[in-house]
Amino acid sequence: MSGHDNLEEMEETDGFFLGLFRRYRTPLTAAATLVVFCLVGYAIMQLTNEVRYDDVVDALAATRPSAILLALFFTALSFLSLVFYDLNAIEYIGKKLPFPHVALTAFSAYAVGNTAGFGALSGGAIRYRAYTRLGLSPEDIGRIIAFVTLSFGLGLAGVAAIALLIIADEIGPLIGVSALFLRLIAGSIIAILGAAMIIGREGRALNLGPVEIRLPDSRTWSRQFLVTAFDIAASASVLYVLLPQTAIGWPVFLAVYAIAVGLGVLSHVPAGLGVFETVIIASLGSAVNIDAVLGSLVIYRLIYHVLPLLIAVLAVSAAELRRFVDHPAASSMRRIGGRLMPQLLSALALLLGVMLVFSSVTPTPDQNLEFLSNYLPLPMVEGAHFLSSLLGLALVVAARGLGQRLDGAWWVAVFSALAALTLSLLKAIALVEAAFLAFLIFGLFVSRRLFTRHASLLNQALTASWLMAIAVIVVGAVVILLFVYRDVEYSNQLWWQFEFTAEAPRGLRAVLGITIISSAIAIFSLLRPATFRPEPATDEALVRAVEIVGKQGNADANLVRMGDKSIMFSEKGDAFIMYGRQGRSWIALFDPVGDHRAVQELVWRFVEAARAAGCRAVFYQISPALLSHCADAGLRAFKLGELAVADLRTFEMKGGKWANLRQTASRAQRDGLEFAVVEPENVREIIDDLAAVSTAWLEHHNAKEKGFSLGSFDPDYVSAQPVGILKKDGRIVAFANILVTESREEGTIDLMRFSPDAPKGSMDFLFVQIMEYLRGQGFTHFNLGMAPLSGMSKREAAPVWDRIGSTVFEHGERFYNFKGLRAFKSKFHPHWQPRYLAVSGGGNPMIALMDATFLIGGGLKGVVRK
Repeated sequence: MSGHDNLEEMEETDGFFLGLFRRYRTPLTAAATLVVFCLVGYAIMQLTNEVRYDDVVDALAATRPSAILLALFFTALSFLSLVFYDLNAIEYIGKKLPFPHVALTAFSAYAVGNTAGFGALSGGAIRYRAYTRLGLSPEDIGRIIAFVTLSFGLGLAGVAAIALLIIADEIGPLIGVSALFLRLIAGSIIAILGAAMIIGREGRALNLGPVEIRLPDSRTWSRQFLVTAFDIAASASVLYVLLPQTAIGWPVFLAVYAIAVGLGVLSHVPAGLGVFETVIIASLGSAVNIDAVLGSLVIYRLIYHVLPLLIAVLAVSAAELRRFVDHPAASSMRRIGGRLMPQLLSALALLLGVMLVFSSVTPTPDQNLEFLSNYLPLPMVEGAHFLSSLLGLALVVAARGLGQRLDGAWWVAVFSALAALTLSLLKAIALVEAAFLAFLIFGLFVSRRLFTRHASLLNQALTASWLMAIAVIVVGAVVILLFVYRDVEYSNQLWWQFEFTAEAPRGLRAVLGITIISSAIAIFSLLRPATFRPEPATDEALVRAVEIVGKQGNADANLVRMGDKSIMFSEKGDAFIMYGRQGRSWIALFDPVGDHRAVQELVWRFVEAARAAGCRAVFYQISPALLSHCADAGLRAFKLGELAVADLRTFEMKGGKWANLRQTASRAQRDGLEFAVVEPENVREIIDDLAAVSTAWLEHHNAKEKGFSLGSFDPDYVSAQPVGILKKDGRIVAFANILVTESREEGTIDLMRFSPDAPKGSMDFLFVQIMEYLRGQGFTHFNLGMAPLSGMSKREAAPVWDRIGSTVFEHGERFYNFKGLRAFKSKFHPHWQPRYLAVSGGGNPMIALMDATFLIGGGLKGVVRK
């Protein structure tokens, strides 16, 4: 075999593995994260080899009240600075929002992000839900998320580099690295950040091939760096004041803390759990007693991670309790709170589920056990201990449903929390644990009205990320069990020891139960069959859908008449989604059609059905009104272009701006063109003439019929609605089918086809005549269709999608007439309305858009051919 053949074989192999990775990227990433966490657990066990659980408990008890008060103070300072991340981002994109709304949103986003991890996703989802309610577009929200994520990452790198540069001699011995090497790394980071500031001064643009990136100006850079530095310094001080007296100075600790936070973020482990602790223990273990460090880390997690989440839930609950207040400010805050509460309660349920699992493998204080032994039989204590751990797992599973507003998840969370509260008193008189659970129950009852989605929790297949989170919890419980009972020698007899003082066997049985149940959940989620498969619409479904279309105002919804799309009806049958499947994408066309009260449920059902079938949910050409529902369902929106809508109430062919169209209409009439509208019942009489025009048009343009978002020449479809025709010398030379509804809110056209010998200007003349016809019929608007990639943002910090789209719009004329299409529609002086593509699960929008293109064009061959 030649070297060339070997090279080709290697390339094919690389392509195979690359394709395999892309297809299974999410589960592979989750598996890698779990492996990292297992290694971290092993490292912690080795680092704490000489530490005993009782020593950690004593260190916790020895924490000074003054240190806790200082930690609370620095936590408040840190979260105050976090609010300024969002304020700076909103100012940077040129918007202005009320401070209370921004403060509540930012505080909630960071409270959830710090607890659940994946701040850009979990905190980003919070911002998406709240800021869409405040009127920001998906592009603006994407720029805000990018701003706060990038500013934190760069600020963290800058603070760590500066600290390393200054105190490398002190920190080097702590981590076993030479001071010179640390200074070289720090200097390189500072040089890169400095170069970026210089390049971006005064908002200078940076050209990366066809994409232009406008960097923040020096003032914005400097101001945001100060905010980030203050935030990191304050959060580091929270842990520093909790540590016992040590010879390590605050500057040294700041560098260690920044590195620990950075590695925790990069590990993708939720909240950096274990990774952060490992770095801190490894760095400070030689200078501070490890048991004291562990105790300080526990309190740090409670104060900096748990307490803000509780405050956020309390703040939103207070807004919910004020829902009968008529003051506009209270009403506005309640609407924002309604968007945030499900995510906050989801994070809190997840946190308390973890608490119940971990408490099942830690010993009960001796005095509590002695008290219980006087009043309760041993089987009741054993049962309470075992069941509370399983209830913790139930809360973790319910947490995902709470984020999706499922009423079933609400009931599961309420009953699990109530039962766990009772059992926490029976198993260990755990008053703090019971208080946390009571707080969750309070939040659930206050926000009951938000959980109205009637869906089974058991039908919600857990994603790879949630399965990874459950696996991390189980592994964490095992690590804690091994740490707490490291002096207990394992034997088979441990499983069968039932005594009040036999704590190790009790924890061992709890871990076994958690492992078995979580494994069953994972197997059920991974191996369950698809519960819903798309089927072509039946004749009966089409009749129902057409009836719904006639009662609403979206004329484009008449495309359901083509019969080439599947239909998903609402529970009451008063609304539907029309969709198709291409590759691994379920693509819904337009907003749901019908009663607006069914829209939210339809969006959720569609997303869940697609997920159950192992596919991504995609919404194509949706309006801004649907974005908040898409955000709630975990979809991310990307701008597709702009829809041109002319106001027929003000449409008159008078004035200077209509001069060109008047001249075109006059010339068409001089050329002998005659316009007429053929009503549906009479279209069959001319269908052969229309077919001849359509065939000639397709052949002249070397095109084939399209589908999905475009109609094709089907006699049943064309004759179902009025048809506007142009005649010359008694022969039809052009036609367009007119899509209308009974509401007379909007009219539009789908097919517009001309004979090759039709006079020049026939298209403009046909448009004008149809618009005048619709105005005479009492219609208020005329939909001229969408201009793809029109209106994409070119401003600084615009999302990459927008910058690519605007570049293609400007320079992609050889592939598609982007500018020409917008210019044609602009002649009718329309209002431009944005239209979006929404993709579930953080999916790649390019893949979703490609699937939509294939669906419209009839596959790859149809797309390649015009």
